[in-house]
Amino acid sequence: MNEIKYPITETFVSINGEGRLAGELAFFIRFRKCNLSCSYCDTRWSNQENAPAQLFTLHQLTDLAKQSGVKNITLTGGEPLLQENIDLLITECMKQGHHVEIETNGSILIQKLAMQTFRPAFTLDYKLPSSGMESHMLIENYQYLDPQQDVIKFVAGSHQDLNKTLEIIQNYHLSEKCQIYISPVFGQISPAEIVDFLKAHQLNQVRLQLQLHKYIWNPEQKGV
Repeated sequence: MNEIKYPITETFVSINGEGRLAGELAFFIRFRKCNLSCSYCDTRWSNQENAPAQLFTLHQLTDLAKQSGVKNITLTGGEPLLQENIDLLITECMKQGHHVEIETNGSILIQKLAMQTFRPAFTLDYKLPSSGMESHMLIENYQYLDPQQDVIKFVAGSHQDLNKTLEIIQNYHLSEKCQIYISPVFGQISPAEIVDFLKAHQLNQVRLQLQLHKYIWNPEQKGV
């Protein structure tokens, strides 16, 4: 039987730029291909089905993770949940003692992974109106969230986006189901405007989060 292989556009060690473990070191595995095309996407080069990628076996990836000496693994993309046998990779990495987080765009069901024995943490996007992808959001995912380790991330580029964020948080009682972060689309809305919005609506248990890597390095730089 052929060994499982995954199309990977890059692997690297850096800090998590966002999510619950922002600021902590992580070994990143970036997968090829995404099913969405957000207006502000900063990884378009990795999103196409024919994007340049190297095929890694499961054991090559787990060996690289082990050699990195870093406990946290961040699976990103593209869209990691499009990858066949992603569950096997997660299981093997967690058996090695790694903490595994998946950055996923919110359009693919997380049920299978959320119910498995070796369960990863999810940073789940809700794509707001300015993304152009809101119609793809899968609200069913919210019933599988873990309040202790999962995040829903709203990336806002306008006041319309902020108003929609408030609506989703309230309608689905998200503060009871997960951690909630709001990030500005880089260069489109100021962090101060988001703080003012949080204050105006008394949004407790909601956090402003800046994408750290875009402030530390050039926003277009890969491998960070």
